[in-house]
Amino acid sequence: MEELRMSDAEATVDGGTGVDPAGNGAARTAGDRVIRLSDVTFGYTAAPVVEDVSLDIHDGEYVAVVGPNGSGKSTLMQIMLGLLRPDDGEARLFGEPAHSFDDGQRIGYVSQHASAAKEMPITVREVVRMGRFPHVGFGRLGAEDDRIVDEALATVGMADFADRRITKLSGGQRQRAFIARALAGEADLLVLDEPTVGVDAESVEAFYDLLESLNDDGITVLLIEHDLGAVTDHAERVICLNREVYFDGPTAEFVDSDALARAFGTAVGFLGGSEKR
Repeated sequence: MEELRMSDAEATVDGGTGVDPAGNGAARTAGDRVIRLSDVTFGYTAAPVVEDVSLDIHDGEYVAVVGPNGSGKSTLMQIMLGLLRPDDGEARLFGEPAHSFDDGQRIGYVSQHASAAKEMPITVREVVRMGRFPHVGFGRLGAEDDRIVDEALATVGMADFADRRITKLSGGQRQRAFIARALAGEADLLVLDEPTVGVDAESVEAFYDLLESLNDDGITVLLIEHDLGAVTDHAERVICLNREVYFDGPTAEFVDSDALARAFGTAVGFLGGSEKR
């Protein structure tokens, strides 16, 4: 699954205020919440995969979720998006119960498996045009839709590849094409699950520069990533998970904490933008 799309609905949010968990100091209203997890526990069997997780993600944040293999990162993401329902606790998405949220135009999802798209015999433009389908239903795409598609292609630097088949792209270019599809869908939240798996090292930095630019333009970015160096170089806030939350706060404080060693069960540090063990 390269991108998640749901249908149209109006989201409402409960009242109240909260403190910005990114550590920026300013209080945010509850209306700014994109995701709220309250005492969430979930397990595929009797043993929980995530346990007693509570956190808020607000509009405009750039949040990375890190943790060792099998720590529950992808499971937590699926709970956030309503693809899994907690055994205990509550997950809310744009103010609604996540499992019943149906305004998927607001969400763009890019997975680590976008490389599977290399088997699709379609062009980059055709992929990006798919992002407009929820807006037109059974109608035909018009001139305004084509303008939005062209703008999305330009934003991710893929305009020159618009007529090239997905089969002819590198891993990094394919990921950019799927981000463009999310942009064409006018998503408010961009969720990426280990998006640089299979992407050549030369393209990774440019890929994260793109995410940073999109976040600067107001898109909320939620990144699940194994590359700790990329996380500390780009994300504003880190959630460190190994079944339970070991750290949730500004990236600089995460680097200086012992949360990573406790979550990974080993000594881990950072040097030159990459992790060291």
